[in-house]
Amino acid sequence: MAEMGFTHLDSQGRARMVDVTPKEPTHRRAVARGRVYMKPDTALAVAQGAIGKGDVLAVARVAGIQAAKKTPDLVPLCHPLLVGSVLVNFRIEDDYVEVETEVETFERTGVEMEALTACSVAALTVYDMCKSRDKGMVVGDICLLEKTGGKSGPYRRAAGASGGG
Repeated sequence: MAEMGFTHLDSQGRARMVDVTPKEPTHRRAVARGRVYMKPDTALAVAQGAIGKGDVLAVARVAGIQAAKKTPDLVPLCHPLLVGSVLVNFRIEDDYVEVETEVETFERTGVEMEALTACSVAALTVYDMCKSRDKGMVVGDICLLEKTGGKSGPYRRAAGASGGG
């Protein structure tokens, strides 16, 4: 199966963790983005700090940082990495909160999954903090915006590509 391009399967089709030990460590960076769609009055309450559970964005930021560090515990074939930096930022619009995460490391494999996990958990935390006010929220558009480092080289999502705005 590995010969067919399925790097996480051995020759008998069993799941395996890819061997990255022969690779040289390099600086790697990944950026992910997602949105939590909500009623305009909910977005306004988040912006004004008027959600009863507390500071939505502060809690979601810490949740995203923690999630990046816990990615290999959640995604079975991810390598444990020494995450060097995690940034979680938000943009509040009329009917959504946008989450953008950036993760950096100096490792043998990339941090795309860490950035996507951080983004997902931060978005879920926004949902959790606001659900008593707006049960119809939708978490979506989670995507990799860009990555640098490694053998495959840089990647940047095309402007206007589906997902992530």
